[in-house]
Amino acid sequence: MNKRICIIDGQGGGIGATLIKYMKQAFGETVEIIALGTNGIATSRMLKAGANRGASGESAICHTVFMTDCIVGPISVTWANAMLGEVTAKMAESIISSPAQKILIPLSQEAVEIVGILDEPLPHLVQKAVERTKEVIGNV
Repeated sequence: MNKRICIIDGQGGGIGATLIKYMKQAFGETVEIIALGTNGIATSRMLKAGANRGASGESAICHTVFMTDCIVGPISVTWANAMLGEVTAKMAESIISSPAQKILIPLSQEAVEIVGILDEPLPHLVQKAVERTKEVIGNV
């Protein structure tokens, strides 16, 4: 059975879409990529980027994160009320409580600063996330 990677994003889904594009290049069809959006627009954009399946909203996220091998997305998906309130407390709790390995990109629009992290452009961070996902999932 193929390994499953959940890409979680919200708002416009741009980070998630970029992640999916790079994951598809790295893994091809050897993994199942599931797009989980905090809203329909984010999910739609991630599906257009090549996700195998997708779903939107609190129930979908809270249910699916427990059926995956790896969760990838911006760090703010683990923070209640992030993304202008799109990330609910229940979503954040489910994501963090999932036994799946989490690979989080240190990008946020919140009033939070994570010290000790190098300020790098999104493509560099995405490439690091893909490389770490390869290590976690294996080169399938």
